[in-house]
Amino acid sequence: MDITIDNKTAQTLASVVRFHRKKSGLSQSQLAKLAGIGKTTVFDIEKQKPTVRLNNLLAVLSVLNIRINLESPLMSFFEKEEFK
Repeated sequence: MDITIDNKTAQTLASVVRFHRKKSGLSQSQLAKLAGIGKTTVFDIEKQKPTVRLNNLLAVLSVLNIRINLESPLMSFFEKEEFK
């Protein structure tokens, strides 16, 4: 599945991934290997490529212990419906 994200979100993701990777002492290749993806994908995430495969992004975030928080004005209604 491909996802498209806006420039601000891509910039934030790139910065967060790069920061966590470096603080973890990992090279792009090492992170890619741990996530089970190609090095080019890590490079693309860090270079703010606006289209990445969702499963690859999630794999990278998981390795780096980064969680995603979804927010919207309708989230409270979703949570009430989802967990009935």
